[in-house]
Amino acid sequence: MSDIKFSVAGASASPTKFIGKTRQFTLAVDEPSDLGGTDTDANPVEYILAGFAGCANVIGHIVAKELGFTIKNLKIEVSGELNPNRFLGNSNKERAGFKSISLNLIPETDASIETLSKWLQLVEERCPVKDNLQNKTPLKISVVKEFAV
Repeated sequence: MSDIKFSVAGASASPTKFIGKTRQFTLAVDEPSDLGGTDTDANPVEYILAGFAGCANVIGHIVAKELGFTIKNLKIEVSGELNPNRFLGNSNKERAGFKSISLNLIPETDASIETLSKWLQLVEERCPVKDNLQNKTPLKISVVKEFAV
């Protein structure tokens, strides 16, 4: 299979709210009120955590099928800790992003602990979101000025 391109495009709805579109879906991003937002939607870093959990869910089920066992139910807990001082402009001492992220997969299954150990290893190796979080990905960030006509 060749490369697949994913994209989101949208606009600022307020200083803390972004409305984007991807494929046929609309995504809204906001900040909690204690960070200046209206708390009407998840914030950007919560979307990162949800993306990680969603990716682990998909890959977990694919790998379980490949290993020949069934997951009756999969609970996923993901959390990350960050200090907001840098993105708020209060300090440059801390990094802006997560200090750490923890993901717990809690499958309901009859698979042995040995099988689950192999399953976890393969989920970690194959999850694109984990790969993006753990490794540097080349980024190109630019500004394009709109001129009044």
